[in-house]
Amino acid sequence: MMFILHLSCYLALASAADVWENFKVTHGKSYTNAEEDLYRKHIFEQNLKYVEEHNQRFSEGLVTFDLEMNKFGDMTSEEFVAQMTRPIQVSKAAKKAFAHYPDVERTENVDWRSKGAVTPVKDQGMMGQSWCFSAVAPLEGIWFLKTGDLIDMSEQQLNDCVPSVGGNRYGYVERAYDYIRDAGGIDSEESYGKKSNECMFNPDGVVANVTGYVDIPEGDEVAQALAVHDAGPVSVLIDASHLSFQLYSSGIYYEPACQDPPSLNHAVTSVGYGSEGTTDYWILKNSWGTAWGELGYIRVIRNKDNNCGVASWSCYPTV
Repeated sequence: MMFILHLSCYLALASAADVWENFKVTHGKSYTNAEEDLYRKHIFEQNLKYVEEHNQRFSEGLVTFDLEMNKFGDMTSEEFVAQMTRPIQVSKAAKKAFAHYPDVERTENVDWRSKGAVTPVKDQGMMGQSWCFSAVAPLEGIWFLKTGDLIDMSEQQLNDCVPSVGGNRYGYVERAYDYIRDAGGIDSEESYGKKSNECMFNPDGVVANVTGYVDIPEGDEVAQALAVHDAGPVSVLIDASHLSFQLYSSGIYYEPACQDPPSLNHAVTSVGYGSEGTTDYWILKNSWGTAWGELGYIRVIRNKDNNCGVASWSCYPTV
């Protein structure tokens, strides 16, 4: 009996070691020394326990989404929030062009991906510059709806060129649209090029411009859905500070731990909305690559008290 017990413990330890090694290979992880490897393994094991417990609840029908050990599985929640998110500045301008939508019949489901208005999911890397991607994606979609041309536009241009405020380069989306209008347009991703330490805007590479932007009434999920239906993809801010968001895999995300008012620290793009049974959801395009979530997307619960601030701030450009 004692031999069997020791054997079982050995096999469990060996299995845990294999899972850790497989994770590192799968996600291309390497660490500076054995000490850091051990530290990351400890975090990984804690996160894995959280994922397994959550997914057990998912299998029992107690939650509406599942989790996985994705590329962020070796990071604590605190590290993830510090590295991948930023408090997003929201415009406090007194004169904001709030949207108005006529009362006409609309479809119950919208998915702009199926209409060809959404470029492939991109990866912002290990930096909290999501606002650049959240500003560009609606412009790509709305420009396509106007011209028929779907063009990859340059997030890097916004990161390099949008003026800082008080030394803060973590701009808000509205400021990005103001910049594009005043600069005379935005370059394609190809023409602008890769990261540099200065603004490399090339007027000859401009592929689109904006005339301004439209803000959507704060906290109004109905108005936000009307905007997505009528105008196209919409820039959205959300609270992404929870471990459940970090390790999201699939399903309809609902996080009761999100506070009210929410901490808006991550920018995404709503490319549609729909329903699964009696549960409504938003389709949000993220900028963490296709290995995260549902091939780079997350479905977030809709019409459930503005969960995680999904309708607390949103806007789209006019062209």
